[in-house]
Amino acid sequence: MNTELVPEAAEYGRQAVRALAAAGADTLVQQAEGEPARREKLVAPVLAELGAWELDVRGAADELQAAAALCRAAGHWAAPYPVAERLARPAALDADGLLVVADTAPAAPVAGLDLRWVAVSLDGTRSRAVAVPDGTAARESAFVTGLALTRIDGAGAADAALGLVLPVWTLLGMLDRALDLTRAHVGVRTQFDRPLSAFQGVRFQLADAEVERAGLEMLAKHALWSLSATPADALADALALRLAALEAARTVFRVAHQLHGAFGFCDEAALSWLSRYSRPVRRLPLGRSATQDRLAALTGRQGLSGLYGDGNGGDFP
Repeated sequence: MNTELVPEAAEYGRQAVRALAAAGADTLVQQAEGEPARREKLVAPVLAELGAWELDVRGAADELQAAAALCRAAGHWAAPYPVAERLARPAALDADGLLVVADTAPAAPVAGLDLRWVAVSLDGTRSRAVAVPDGTAARESAFVTGLALTRIDGAGAADAALGLVLPVWTLLGMLDRALDLTRAHVGVRTQFDRPLSAFQGVRFQLADAEVERAGLEMLAKHALWSLSATPADALADALALRLAALEAARTVFRVAHQLHGAFGFCDEAALSWLSRYSRPVRRLPLGRSATQDRLAALTGRQGLSGLYGDGNGGDFP
């Protein structure tokens, strides 16, 4: 399996980072938090200009990779818009986006958006979803709101797998940025007339965080491959990816906040915004323990197939 994105997808992601930076960079999420009704106007036109909604994520492997790169770019800036959810929209239904939801208390970060949603549970049950605002401020909710569901016909197991994988790419972009910010911070802050980056303990912490982030990146690429090449294993691989993402996020944000100190929780620090708006991806549809339970129930004693479970390798699609 080739673990590199195709060059076109990688370049698309770089262009998306630049486009979102030109549109406001870190101020996008700050503006959206202050005026949630502006979320659509702040981000959607940039994505449309990039041709995001023309990507055929279900029919073309290279375009699925481009979609993943776009999600990662959105995470880099904590873009206040459900990019992954919109890219995962069902092909055969009249909807603007797809939300993977829990069996109880369904919710998603879609407050303030006038869009048509389809929800899918991890057992493949599909429903029409309508946001039910509760008046909670965006600063507290990170745009998460409850959903009212109306069940519709059809199984959506493939929807659930795709809907789990793409948001992890958004989270991966957040972890990329969190580590970049932390490296920069410890490079300029000094203690005992030495930069923090010169201390061995700091280096060890950064190394631990980078190992988690790099491992997640490899698993995220494998999950993309699985969606196209081994659809029967895609949901298990997606749940395994999500579990790894939650563990990696815990380590990376813990290290980032420890090394930033109190400053990392201030609005002046970009890390504070990244950390706050990573919560919806990390908590929905399931947290770490519930994700682990669902993965164990799905795979049973057989476990995951893995890259070479059938004795055959493969090329990244």
